[in-house]
Amino acid sequence: MTGQPLPGFRDFFPPEHAALRVIFQAWREASRCSGFTEYEGPELESLELYTEKSGEEIVGQLYHFQDKGEREVALRPEMTPTLARMVASQHRNYRKPIKWFSIPRLFRYERPQKGRHREHYQWNCDMVGEKSVMAEAELIGTLCLGLSLLGLSAKDVVVKVSDRSWWDSFLEKEGVGEAERPGVLRALDRMEGATPEQRREKLGGLAPAVEAVWQGKSEDSAALQEVHRGVKGLGYGDWCETDYRVVRGLAYYTGVVFEVHDRAGKLRAVAGGGRYDGLLKRLGGEDLPAVGFGMGDAVLAELLREKGMSTPSAGGAEIFVVAESAQQEMAWDVVGQLRRSGFSTDYDPGAGKWGKQLEMAEAKGARWALLVGREVGEGKLGVKELATRKQSEIRWRKDAAGKICLEPTPGEWAKVLGS
Repeated sequence: MTGQPLPGFRDFFPPEHAALRVIFQAWREASRCSGFTEYEGPELESLELYTEKSGEEIVGQLYHFQDKGEREVALRPEMTPTLARMVASQHRNYRKPIKWFSIPRLFRYERPQKGRHREHYQWNCDMVGEKSVMAEAELIGTLCLGLSLLGLSAKDVVVKVSDRSWWDSFLEKEGVGEAERPGVLRALDRMEGATPEQRREKLGGLAPAVEAVWQGKSEDSAALQEVHRGVKGLGYGDWCETDYRVVRGLAYYTGVVFEVHDRAGKLRAVAGGGRYDGLLKRLGGEDLPAVGFGMGDAVLAELLREKGMSTPSAGGAEIFVVAESAQQEMAWDVVGQLRRSGFSTDYDPGAGKWGKQLEMAEAKGARWALLVGREVGEGKLGVKELATRKQSEIRWRKDAAGKICLEPTPGEWAKVLGS
């Protein structure tokens, strides 16, 4: 039996999981503050849901199999098809625009590399039923808020915005037929880091015109001007800049697209998204306008490490009850009541020696040790702040219902100890 997970999959030990929870907390708080409602769907979907959206070529990137009902199914590689299916079935029950978010675990059979695994968590935010480009501004503002809650700023990251409809018009003027444009856009999307010679080789006679665009010699489209105005109004103007090198190679994008990159340019895109009008109809739903983004945990975690952002403690309970052997029953009573009152509380179920219990409290990362010792008969308990070694006495009593009351309560212990 191997001690390692499968290639491309990750174990989240308590410290890593604590860091992941901080990311989730920022994502959820940014979504809540921006008026998005959380939803979830199944991790296993019909294979057809993905081939209908992306074609048969996507099958090689999926974990797919035939289930016991002889259905062709796949572990979800993305959330948009599930969103489309759910919106199609229930959208009449919701006021437009629909603003939903989710933090799904996604699976793709790809070559593992830095910032990319075969499974990852992703923050998805989507707005359905809004034609105005303020929807794009709203999504960009929301992702900027999420990043700022993690301690990042416009000095650390940049939101690069582009316009697929502008690119369609550009390619049409350059004589590229409608059937050939998706292939050209996919090629442009893959030219990150390519030399001018490599671009000329790939693009041929189109290369000089594209180079001029990439050198900033084109004006913003009307849609991009409106997006910049909206993002600035929401307070994130300095996070956002036009960059027509952002193409987003997926064929379903129809308008403004955007990506988040670290300013240093060391990592893959942190997030990406854009307008995908028409996709819901293609997947069997209503013809509703839609815009959304996805932000994965893996590249974001790399960026936070690059920036030296503090890693949270994976500590356990805040209070650890230490008890003399003769006072174990009272200790259990105190533990239960503290937990029911909302305080994170632990103890040694093996009732070890006093010193060992204190060692366990420190090892588990508790802030407070509540000492149930010989002074119990005098109505006294001890409280010790483990990091500072400060210690004081508190009182305890039973009320008319037999409940143990601590005076002062745990919320006031820091004040008592002058912490």
